[in-house]
Amino acid sequence: MQGGRLAGKVAIVTASTDGIGLAIAQRLGEEGAQVVVSSRKAANVQRAVEELQGLGCTVMGVPCHVSKGQDRQTLIDKTVEKFGGLDILVSNAAVNPTMGGVLECSEEAWDKIFEVNVKNALQLSQLAVPHIQKRKGGAIVYVSSIAGYQPMELLGAYSVSKTALLGLSKAVAQQLAPDNIRVNCVAPGIVKTKFSSAIVNNPMALEKTVEMVPLGRIAEPKEMAGVVAFLCSDDASYITGESFVAAGGMFSRL
Repeated sequence: MQGGRLAGKVAIVTASTDGIGLAIAQRLGEEGAQVVVSSRKAANVQRAVEELQGLGCTVMGVPCHVSKGQDRQTLIDKTVEKFGGLDILVSNAAVNPTMGGVLECSEEAWDKIFEVNVKNALQLSQLAVPHIQKRKGGAIVYVSSIAGYQPMELLGAYSVSKTALLGLSKAVAQQLAPDNIRVNCVAPGIVKTKFSSAIVNNPMALEKTVEMVPLGRIAEPKEMAGVVAFLCSDDASYITGESFVAAGGMFSRL
């Protein structure tokens, strides 16, 4: 799309073929960015590309399993080859292969959660930063969770990994500030996605969950996309190293 506050910008969004990631990709495209969508399955990538193109977005799709080094490199290389550079990275990929308290988490599950949710986010940033530096400025946004502030009983290890992302964003922000690259974090509350389907599709669980949300409802993915778009734009030109909670008033901090 022409015009918009992200016109001329190139953005990569990981895990962006459904849910929050797709909503972010759509919003960035609607605001003028050239967007690269990605996820593990090529069929899902193609479907997302067709959907976004139908909405008038300038978009390309690249299948990428963020845990595979060659996939990460290919994602960056194809983006630069197609659009000539990179301005924005939105790291949204995450997994949660286990349910339960942190003390019950197996070593295998713990390693997988931290590999994808934290280490791969850093590794992708390491590949993206040199290209963003060439543009004399840009933005990185990590997608954390309200669970990073208030651990959820059934998401013990996942919650800790999302806390780690808050620290990662601050560390990367400090290092990249001299390059005019702003790094921030978004912590969504409970959002209507496949990830939350166990809650959304269970009336009793949904009722109990909504009771914890002062706004009295769970979020739509597009409500997270608006926050991310703001952080990627010049409207947030003096904001870096921060985390933004979008959780309907759920407890996070003073």
